[in-house]
Amino acid sequence: MEVITSSRLQKTKKYVRAAIILGLFFTLAILMGLAGLLTYAKIQGPPPLAVPQSTLFYGADGSIIGESNSGEKRYWVHLEDISPDLIDATLSIEDKGFYSHHGFDFKRITAAALADMKAMAKVQGASTISQQYSRNLFLTHDKTWKRKISEALYTLRLEMNYTKEEILEGYLNTIYYGHGAYGVQAASQFYFGKDAAELTTGESAMLAGIPKGPSLYSPLDSYQAAKDRQEIILNAMKKEKMISEKDAAKGKAESLNIVGEYPHQSIETAPYFQDVVKKILRNQLGIDDRTIELGGLKVYTTLNPKHQKAAEEVIEREIKPESDIQVGFTAINPKNGYVTAMVGGRNYEESPFNRAVQAVRQPGSTIKPLLYYAAVEKGFTPSTTMRSELTTFKFDEDQSEYTPHNFNNKYAEDDITLAQAIAISDNVYAVKTHLFLGQEALVNTAKKFGLSTPIKKVPSSALGTSGARVVDMVNAYGMFANGGYKISPVFITKVEGFGGEIIYEKKHEKEQVLDPDAAYVMTHMLSGIFDPKLNDYSTVTGITIRKHATRPYAGKSGTTNSDNWMIGYAPQLTAGVWTGYDKGKEISLVEDKYYAKNIWVHFMEEALKGEPVKSFKPTKNVKGYLVNPHNGKLATKGCPVQRFTYFIKGTEPTEYCDEHLTEEEPAKNPVPEPKEKETPWYKKWTEWF
Repeated sequence: MEVITSSRLQKTKKYVRAAIILGLFFTLAILMGLAGLLTYAKIQGPPPLAVPQSTLFYGADGSIIGESNSGEKRYWVHLEDISPDLIDATLSIEDKGFYSHHGFDFKRITAAALADMKAMAKVQGASTISQQYSRNLFLTHDKTWKRKISEALYTLRLEMNYTKEEILEGYLNTIYYGHGAYGVQAASQFYFGKDAAELTTGESAMLAGIPKGPSLYSPLDSYQAAKDRQEIILNAMKKEKMISEKDAAKGKAESLNIVGEYPHQSIETAPYFQDVVKKILRNQLGIDDRTIELGGLKVYTTLNPKHQKAAEEVIEREIKPESDIQVGFTAINPKNGYVTAMVGGRNYEESPFNRAVQAVRQPGSTIKPLLYYAAVEKGFTPSTTMRSELTTFKFDEDQSEYTPHNFNNKYAEDDITLAQAIAISDNVYAVKTHLFLGQEALVNTAKKFGLSTPIKKVPSSALGTSGARVVDMVNAYGMFANGGYKISPVFITKVEGFGGEIIYEKKHEKEQVLDPDAAYVMTHMLSGIFDPKLNDYSTVTGITIRKHATRPYAGKSGTTNSDNWMIGYAPQLTAGVWTGYDKGKEISLVEDKYYAKNIWVHFMEEALKGEPVKSFKPTKNVKGYLVNPHNGKLATKGCPVQRFTYFIKGTEPTEYCDEHLTEEEPAKNPVPEPKEKETPWYKKWTEWF
């Protein structure tokens, strides 16, 4: 027994010695590895600061229309030229142990790991300022182990070769604060219109909170979220004894003046358009702000520089410099929804607010074509008549009344046709149609046409009292122009990464959502706004710009007390204009009321100059007839006014006009239908009139 016990004891001692030796070996290996790593980092010396690559934006013709401003909005300032409150605010929220660690806060890393494990998700960050600065020097933010190891080595090199002050200064001059501002000086100038040295406690706390999520905590995008984070930072500063409780309270109560612009703004091609492109990259494609600005992307857009130049020049020429009228403009290729031009205001430097996509304004009578499309689907035809007279509609359910008025309170005091109602924009006809179809019809039709703003179920919605965006309305008219295929506004066709890899590419899907015959009948009726044959108690609404039109167009104008619209199209291009005052002030000057129409027609002429003149091609299931436009009946030889009008087959009028027949003439004396085969374009153009 003693022999066995002694043998076991010797074996145990042997294993213990082996374990100790092995442990010492691994410890030595780890120490040698660390020493080697530190030696390598030291030998490598100060890391070269990577120069960020500009992101390029291309137009549809392949030309560069914009470049990220890697130098325009970066202003390096020394640490002593930065407000101490901003430095303290940044340290309190990003890395309060910055001066005590050597690049890695292992206590914080452990706490973050435990929190992530508990939540089974990434809920807490542990990166120090040194690590973040290292990460900011890379072009990509991918989450591979290779990148993480590189980041760690870079952090070591920073810590070993730079002082804490130098690292902090570099970090504060490279961190992204949103809206294209990199570094505290650019951010201070953009948000508060002052240098970084002049920031107050409240301003410093708000600015320090933005880098965590520039699109979430920018006071321009969400002031309340920015204020909430500011309070968190002020409390953290108080807890770390960087400021007193009195100073914290003062900072929270401080009134902040958010400027939201750079002292020396640099304008590129189509700045409003490019803003939309960047928003899509961030919100729809999920690309982070830093990569958008400095990630070396190639963004291929739908912008047509010729169209954009035409739009900007026409707007500048047509609107008088002294006028305060604003403008929202969009042009779209109806075939695919590509946005070819966009103007969101008269001066981007003065106001980057995009009135083409952000403003929701009453569309007035430009909503009527959507209503009348629903009516045509339900059996209305260009010859459908209703009485135009002052009418008060009474509703039993709530005992309310509604009395729509025509422009200048003029009425036909007689029946008018749908074709005429569109051309002269009769409001009574529109409300009667709206109520006849049921108010739900326009609501549903607007959704079918892609409007992103809801239509209210009220009688006045037929007259465009529910707000809409310019880009949505132009897109809707584009669906008339393309024969009823679904389109949505497209700004980006392809995005390539820094290495040439395709990050995104637009896929095209063709879906018929409108009845093509009804869409064509509507297009032909919308051409009537330029045709004096449809004049009645009022002239057609496009008569003032008819003389400028050299090709077939269809469209509709719209007017409210504070809004003027014109939306229209040729077969290959759709465009829309809104003009008015930002605050909804009434448009009182007569000349201000014609800006939208004039801008539209001159843009269309300029944008399509040199392109083939195309007419709208009838669908197979429609047929044209000469009718008397005043009563919608088939025209006879005696009719002084005859207009060639298209109907869906089977819905054409069967009754002949007998108002102008003599006693000797038969009741049925129709005008022969004109031949359509091989008709030159210039003769087809006259047929529309």
